[in-house]
Amino acid sequence: MAVKVVTVAEMQALEAASEAAGVSTDTLMENAGLACARRVRECMGGAAGRRVLVLVGPGNNGADGLVLARHLARWGADVCCYIVRGRPDYDPKMTDALAYGVSVKDSAGDAGLSDLDGLLRRSDAVVDAILGAGRYRPLDGQVGDVATLVNCIRSHRHDLPVIAVDLPTGVNPDTGDADPRTINADETLALCHPKCGIANFPGAGYAGRITVLGIGLPDEVSASADADLPTEWMTPESARSLLPPRLLTAHKGTFGHLLIVAGSRNFVGAASLAARGAHRAGAGLVTLAAPESVYRLAASHLTETIHLPLPEDAEGRIDPSAADVIRQRIDNYSAVAVGCGLGWSSGATALMDRLLLTGEESPSMPIVIDADGLNNLAQCSRWADRLRAPAVLTPHPGEMATLTGQPTAQVQADRIGIASQSAADWRQTVLLKGAHSVVASPNGKRCVLPFANPALAAGGTGDVLTGIIGGLLAQGLAPYDAARLGGFLHGTAAEQVRAEYGNAGVVASDLLDRIPPIMANLRGLAVTRD
Repeated sequence: MAVKVVTVAEMQALEAASEAAGVSTDTLMENAGLACARRVRECMGGAAGRRVLVLVGPGNNGADGLVLARHLARWGADVCCYIVRGRPDYDPKMTDALAYGVSVKDSAGDAGLSDLDGLLRRSDAVVDAILGAGRYRPLDGQVGDVATLVNCIRSHRHDLPVIAVDLPTGVNPDTGDADPRTINADETLALCHPKCGIANFPGAGYAGRITVLGIGLPDEVSASADADLPTEWMTPESARSLLPPRLLTAHKGTFGHLLIVAGSRNFVGAASLAARGAHRAGAGLVTLAAPESVYRLAASHLTETIHLPLPEDAEGRIDPSAADVIRQRIDNYSAVAVGCGLGWSSGATALMDRLLLTGEESPSMPIVIDADGLNNLAQCSRWADRLRAPAVLTPHPGEMATLTGQPTAQVQADRIGIASQSAADWRQTVLLKGAHSVVASPNGKRCVLPFANPALAAGGTGDVLTGIIGGLLAQGLAPYDAARLGGFLHGTAAEQVRAEYGNAGVVASDLLDRIPPIMANLRGLAVTRD
C-alpha cells in the first residue's frame, strides 16, 4: 500500500474506520507505542542500561509515549516520564508504565524546571510525546518553557538525540506552521502516515529525519486510504514499482532514444551533466543537440553520447533556426529534454516557441523542460495552451514564481497547493524542486519526495535530475511516473553523497555513478561500492 500524507481530519477518519472494522483506537495506540519503542531502541543501539527521558503530554500523543516508555523499561532501559501537562485521573497507560518500573516526574512540582534540566543532561535519548496530531495550539506556559529548555540543552549536547512521536511539539499538523519554540527533533516517527505539517515547511525543518511506522490499520482501511487520499509520500517500495523492466532479450533500442537540447557557451557543463544523467538512468541512446562551440568541448568526454551540433548566435547560444534542424530529425527520438544551460534571451525564447509551440510540427513525444527552458517558455504567449506534448516541468521556486507570476515566498508557503493547481491549469506534470520536492499530475495525483538536503545546493544538480527524468521518459514511463521516480533516484543519490561528504563541497557529478546501484538495489540486486 502507498504511504499517504494526511491532514488531522483524514487521520481521524482512518482511525474511525479502523474502529468500525474491529481494530480499536487502543489497539492502534499500543501498536504505535511498540513501533516507536523499537525505533528508539534501534537509534540507541540497544535499550539495556540506556537512560531515556520521555516528555509526556495530556492527550493521545502522551499515551503513545507512555506505551513506548513501558516497552523500553521492559527491555532494560532506565526510563523517566516527565509529565509536561496533566494526565487524566484514570490513566491505564500510566498505570502500566509504573508497573514496569518507569519513574515519573511532574512539571507541576518542578519549580524553575531544575529537575528537567538534570534529566536532560544525563539522558541518552529524549522522546518528545507532548503534542501530536490533535488541535494545534501555541506553545505557551509550561509547555513553551519545557520546549525552550529542551532546545537549549540540545544545542550544547550534540550527542543527545531528540526523537518526536508523530510530530515535533509546536508544529501545526495541517499547515506546517511552527511556533518559534518548537522542539527541534533529530528524527520524527510518523505514525501510519506523515502529517501535512512535516511535509510542509517550516514544520519539516523541525522534524529531522522522517521515519514512517505502521500501526496496524486493517488492510481494507489502508486500501481505502490508498485509493482516496491524493498525496503520496514517496517510498522505496513505490519507487521499485515504477522501475522500467530490463529484459534479457533487450537491445539499445528497447530503452529509447533521448534528445537533449541544451547548453550555451557559458554553460557547457549543464549539457554534459544532463546527458550523463540520462545514460545513468538507463536510456538506450542519448543525443545531445548543443551549440557548435559546446559540441567541440562536450564530445571530447561524452564518448557514449551521439552529438548533433547546432547553429549558434554571437553569444554562443543556440540560434532559433536550430528548431528547423531538430524538427527534421524529431521522429528519431522517443523523448526530449530541453532547457539546461540554454541561457535566457529573446533568441532562446524564440527557439522554445519554434521548437515546442508551433502547430502540428511541434514534438508530440514526452518532454522534460527545466531551467532556462522554463524561464524562456514563460515569455511565450499562451504557452500552456500551445504545448501539445505531454511534459514534465521542473521549476525551482524562483522559476515557479516566473511561470505563475506569484512571489517566491508565496510559492514556498503552499508548495503542495501551488504545484497541484499549476499542474491542473497547465495540464502537465509539475515537479516543484526544493526541500521535500512536490510532484503533481494534471489529474490531481501528487507526491512528496522525502528529501531535504543542503548538499544539493550546488550548480548542476538540477541538470542531472533533468537527464534522469528524460532517460526514464525515453524508456516509456509516463510523465508523472518518470518525475517521481527520477526525483526519488536523484534524492537518494544525494543522501548517499551527503553521508560520505557532508553538507558542503558536493558537486553535481558526484551523484551520477550512484544512480545505477540505487536502481539495482531497488530491484533487489545487491550492489556494493568500493
